Amino acid sequence: MLPQPASLSPEPPEPVVLSYAALRRAVGIVAVVLPFAVAIPVLIATGHIETSISASYDTFMRDFFVGSLCAIALFMFCCRGYDRKDVIASHLASIFATGVAFLPCIYARTAPFHYLCAASLFFTLAYFCLVLFRKSSGLKTIQKVKRNQVYLACGEGILVSMFILAVLAILHRLSVIPDDWHPHTTIFFETTSLLCFGIAWLVKGETFLKDAPEEPARNRTHTRTTDTLFALAPNPQSSSADR
Repeated sequence: MLPQPASLSPEPPEPVVLSYAALRRAVGIVAVVLPFAVAIPVLIATGHIETSISASYDTFMRDFFVGSLCAIALFMFCCRGYDRKDVIASHLASIFATGVAFLPCIYARTAPFHYLCAASLFFTLAYFCLVLFRKSSGLKTIQKVKRNQVYLACGEGILVSMFILAVLAILHRLSVIPDDWHPHTTIFFETTSLLCFGIAWLVKGETFLKDAPEEPARNRTHTRTTDTLFALAPNPQSSSADR
């Protein structure tokens, strides 16, 4: 009997790989939704907005706040990085997110550790955007170039937001600006940082700017990719232009 010709249709994507892609998108959604989900209900119930996202720990939205951070921490901890840098960054982000969740800023004894974990978390997320997400060892597709531009903008957005918050905190400590000067500045720049983080992960989860499936193979290269960081097995359907 003659062997049957191989099917020209692509093999169905592996469910385990799809689940990780969906999880990446879920993390992006959590980051984008979090600042609004904790602020809007409090605003409706009390008529005011908290001075920071972390201050929601002292409101009825505490469980949502802590649960969201725990979800992000668990995802980061389970990350299977390509190399040591990926693993270390992911595990550090997990530790910092856990610290933000369980070391509330509303108590004097835990506030310094909370702020340290929060700043460290945002700097680690900026590192993902500026370094890890943008790596590629081969020819880049047009969509990969666009994704890199998004990652760069998101990473810079996180750093700029953190820099402005640090400057304002120093000026406040030096009594250059009064206590009641724009009390919502902190929550505003925390929100911009989370939005940048969330958008970067949504792009990484192929929600936006995904490579076209019909793109010729000669225009794509097999590179190590952060897009498959969390897959338990290589995904032939995923973009090989991303590392």
